[in-house]
Amino acid sequence: MNSPATKSVKEVFELISEDLLAIEREFGRDTVSNVAAITEIGEYLRNGGGKRLRPALLLLSAKLMAYRGLGAVRLGAVVEIIHTATLVHDDIIDDAEIRRGRPSANTQWGNSKCVLAGDWLYMQAFKVAVAERNFAVLDTLIELTQKMVEGELLQIEKLGKLISLQEHFDLIDRKTACLFSVCMRLGGILGGATAEQIEKLGEYGHCVGMAFQIVDDVLDLTASEEVLGKPVGSDLREGKVTMAVIDALEHCTPAERDTIVAVMRENGFVSVQHADILKILKRYDSVENALLRANEFAVKAKAAIEEFPDSEYKRALIWVPEFVVERDK
Repeated sequence: MNSPATKSVKEVFELISEDLLAIEREFGRDTVSNVAAITEIGEYLRNGGGKRLRPALLLLSAKLMAYRGLGAVRLGAVVEIIHTATLVHDDIIDDAEIRRGRPSANTQWGNSKCVLAGDWLYMQAFKVAVAERNFAVLDTLIELTQKMVEGELLQIEKLGKLISLQEHFDLIDRKTACLFSVCMRLGGILGGATAEQIEKLGEYGHCVGMAFQIVDDVLDLTASEEVLGKPVGSDLREGKVTMAVIDALEHCTPAERDTIVAVMRENGFVSVQHADILKILKRYDSVENALLRANEFAVKAKAAIEEFPDSEYKRALIWVPEFVVERDK
């Protein structure tokens, strides 16, 4: 039996199903190049699944503002292309072998081709966006891509280090939440929203993105490999401390701290097992504390759009944060 959140999310996607299909077609057309490797990599990534949550937010934001043009489909494809480009580069940087249960693109085509394919995708996203002839759209996308690249560089600098919660939140904002925020802001820009309304839409997107990433990081530690589609505990093995681990580090003993650090130092569960880490997290309720923080962001997201007029699109946006915090994959 479906939970209310699952049922509602199904209804949300049905609300915008035709536009999402149009985005999928646009995405397919936009990732075709006369260089075969780019087309092959683009198609492989496009067929890799994914929730299409980011373009869905853009569509809902635009419809909330009563926008009815074709720009939302075009920009929905743009944000998904940008998201795809970041995944390509992430997998190369992380030396990942698996993405959504399949071999990552870099294991199929090699790092060199994938770096260039990722670059091409970024440029193609801007080429498509230019067709809107809207400087506010381009400014927003330029700011986004700069922020995301800065986030990737900052994360590399902090790999293997025991960072603070504030540093971690800054990384989440740059790597994930800023794209969610931009999706909402772009919908507002298309719909002729006021500066204050765009600010509120951006705040909603930011909070949904923060909740999304916190839950994602918790699942990386607690879900099964079958559900995740990648090895469990990948973040910690790669030297990334996420919110539940940061929470445990604030309360644990020196010996427990050494246990956590050992996984990061050895780049895997060698002298320490995954179950040992879970025991430490359980001892300090660190997973629950992380999920509570995700829920706080979900509540803030809903509050951000409280003053918008009631509509089926607003109700859909109210449901999205609940889906984000309740999901199990």
